[in-house]
Formats: sequence, C-alpha cells, structure tokens
Amino acid sequence: MRLKHQFSLLVLALFVWSSTSIAQEQIDLEMMYKIKNEGLRNSQIQDLSFHLTDLMGPRLSGSTNLRRARQWTADKFKEWGLENVRIDSYGDFGRGWDVKKSYIAMKDPYYASIIGHPKAWTDGTNGLVSSEVVLVDIQSEADLEKYKGKLAGKVIIVPTTLSTSPAFEAEARRLTDEELEARKVISIGGGGGARWTPQQLEQMRVARALDAKVNEFLMEEGIALRLTGTRGNFGTVFHTRAGSYSTDKRKTMPEMEIALEHFGRIERLIKNGHKVTIDAEIEVEWLDDDYKGYNVLAEIPGTDKTLKPELVMLGAHLDSWHAGTGANDNAAGVAVMMEAIRILKTLGVQPKRTIRIALWGEEEQGLYGSRGYVQKYVADRQTKDKKGEWDKISAYYNVDNGSGKIRGIYLEGNDQLVPVFEKWFEPFHEMGAKTITRRNTGSTDHVAFDAVGVPGFQFIQDPIDYGRGYHTNMDLYERMQQGDMTQAAIIVAAMVYNTAQRDQKLPRKPWN
Repeated sequence: MRLKHQFSLLVLALFVWSSTSIAQEQIDLEMMYKIKNEGLRNSQIQDLSFHLTDLMGPRLSGSTNLRRARQWTADKFKEWGLENVRIDSYGDFGRGWDVKKSYIAMKDPYYASIIGHPKAWTDGTNGLVSSEVVLVDIQSEADLEKYKGKLAGKVIIVPTTLSTSPAFEAEARRLTDEELEARKVISIGGGGGARWTPQQLEQMRVARALDAKVNEFLMEEGIALRLTGTRGNFGTVFHTRAGSYSTDKRKTMPEMEIALEHFGRIERLIKNGHKVTIDAEIEVEWLDDDYKGYNVLAEIPGTDKTLKPELVMLGAHLDSWHAGTGANDNAAGVAVMMEAIRILKTLGVQPKRTIRIALWGEEEQGLYGSRGYVQKYVADRQTKDKKGEWDKISAYYNVDNGSGKIRGIYLEGNDQLVPVFEKWFEPFHEMGAKTITRRNTGSTDHVAFDAVGVPGFQFIQDPIDYGRGYHTNMDLYERMQQGDMTQAAIIVAAMVYNTAQRDQKLPRKPWN
C-alpha cells in the first residue's frame, strides 16, 4: 500500500512538473502568424526546387555539379542578406568524379534501347564497346577456370536473384492517425539475441569472399563492361558504386546498372540459346584538383548581448546520387531549410541567438559533412573532448525524409522536451503536425549532433513515395510535393525562431 501511495505521488509530481513547464513555455502567436503568412503568400519553394534539381543537376559527392550547387546556394544566401556566408571545409573527402557520356543499347537479336547508368566512381570504357554478352555463372572458385581466357573485351552479366513484383500497395501514402500514435510507443524488452545466426554470418562471409575473387578475376581477364540488374520496377534504377573515391586511384572495371526488366530480358535470351550483342560507352572524368569536402554555412546574427554567441542550427544535405537529380533526397530538404531561413530574414527577425543554416556535403557516403563539422567545431565523439561550439548550440533541426508534410518530431529520448515541443506545435495542428515522440530515428545528419550530446532532431514526415524513388534515376523534380514543402518550411522557421528566442537553451540529455 505504501509503495502504491509513493507511486501515486510520483505520478502527481510528474504531472505538476509537466503542467508547470507547459505553462511557463512562451510562444509568440503574432510571429507564428507572420511566419505562416510569409510562407504561404510568398513561398520560394518552387523556384528553389527548380534551381536545385533541373538547373544544378545530380550532385554526387565531390562532383562538379555539387561544387556548382555549393556556390549557387552561397550566392543565394548573400543575395538574401545573410551574414558570415562561407563554403567551409570540414576535412578530407576524396576524388571527384563526373559522367561525361553514357550510352547503352541492345543490337542483336534486334535493336532495343536500355535504361542504364554507370555505377558511381566506375572507370570508363575507353570508347564504344560493341560485344556479345556473356553470362558468367560462378558458384565457387572452381568455376573461374572455365571462363579463363574467354572474357577479354566482352560485356558480361552475372545471374541475379532479384525479381520484380506487382505494386499492390498505393504508390504514395500519408501517415494515418493510428500510425502517428504508434510512433509514440517505445518497446521495451523482446526477443533480443543476434540478428543473424552463425550459419548465416558464415554464408555471407563466404559470399563476400567469392564476390571479391570474381571481381579480381574479371579485372585480370580484361572485360570491357559488366552489367548489373538493380532492384526496382518500371525502369527505376537504384544507385550503387563500383569504384572508390579514395585518392589511391585504384583502377576499377567499367560497370553499368540497368533496369531489372531489361537485365531479365538479356539473361533469358542467353539462357535460351540466343546471342545478345550490346553497344555501350561510358566516358568519365576524375577530378584530382581538390580532395577536400565542404559545407555551406550562413547566418542571421543574434542580437542579445548575452545570448548572441549561442547557436540555433538548421540544415540538410546538398549532395545526391548521380542518375537522377536528387529531388527528394535531398534537394527537398535543402529547399525547405533555405525557405525557412528566407522567411525569417524577410520578416526582419532580430533573434536573441544566432541562427545558422548548414548545407552538408557528402552525406550519402556516411554523413561526412555533418560529422566533419561536429568533429571540427563541436566535440570528438570518441574521446569526448568538447570544442568551442559544444555548449553554444541550443538545437540542430534536420529535414531528410523526402518532400512530404511534417507531421511531428522525434525527440531522441529527451523527455524534458515533451512539454516544450507540444506547446510549440500547437499553432500547426491544423496543418497536420502534432505528433511528439520520444523515439529515436537514424540515418540523417541530426545523428552527428545527438552523438555528442547536442540536441539534434529529424522531423516525422509523410513518406509519400519516398522509398520508391530515392537513390534512383527517377528522383526528379516531378516527385517533389511542393505544397507539403511549403508547410514544412513554415514549421521549421517557427521551431528555429522559438529556439532562438527562448530564455534558456533547450534542455539536454546527459553526455559524458
């Protein structure tokens, strides 16, 4: 009975604390109106989306187009009157690489165009290749011998286990109320244990070792081109990489990924005894003039005598893959963040804290830009050494899950923020954004900040058709939901404003 009574007191204390925190949290509703009005009436989302996709093109890490996009965004920030605009190196990245020409078609048994794109960082073909396609089926090292001396100058394919499937689910969808409620649930316990059995791990090790042997063998044989089928339906080609952006300049075999339906046709023709001939050419350029990686930074300076050295950050990654134009991954996030800071600048906001936007480089290769920034300015996550900005950053906000509406926010386990963000989201309930979850989410640039104890957040977004298009040749302007992006920019601007004006920095989780 006594334990039950103590538990009741604890629950009551938490309720009082939560209610008090909400009551104390201030929100400027006049400014919320102004942000909504500017974002809805004078949105620049369409123009930003066009420039970042159609005009800038694909923005592969280290590429010429990424360099162009960095300069264009920096110039745009200057045009808007932002301060301390700079293209800032976070450290080393590696070699840049551009596709100068890409062509592939089937010539025999009849002509047919093929949807295909070079793998990232592949070497070129040194001119047009016109060759019979050889199906190379290697199940063990012993199978290598039967192909020895027979593949020089040939186009080869290796059998695939991938297959297409009908799209029974709707192409695009929004999160339901039930799904949003489920995002709040945190599971505790469960089965646990290893994800893979020892037998499965050994099978994967053997498969990787054999694949490495096959690649080495094909290089030694001097094949002209390797074709690979990729997952995806209706001509969608998902990107992977063949070579490395490492500065060691190791030679790779020319590789091209083609639509699975086109790969299947070639494979079936060969298995049924018909000769298939391919014409193909890949021309690439390696950029060896600058191996550094860069972020684009710009600011609205703080005005409060005490708080202006502190920072509120918002950002998104500027790089993309190379066959599409990186529309939903992640020109959409960049456009949203640029529009958010444009709204605040246009309104003449005089923030207490400095507001800094960061457009990250080389996210697709492993969060290079944000992790490099954190390592350079914030903290070392390995040694736990804190640097100059560690105690200055109040929050970092990120958008990188496509162009769907913001429906809420992940708090990365920070219970202290629940009453704060519940209050801040109130003006946007009618826009569909009200889910505050303590749950974590990964794989975006907020992780770099959260890893060193700085509040970093990714928003909950409607997926629309994000999973079917990102990292593909079809991640293009047409897939962007610009009305949703307008809503997202308004909410981000409000969150940044509230964080900049708050009397105290946002509370943090412990980090030792």
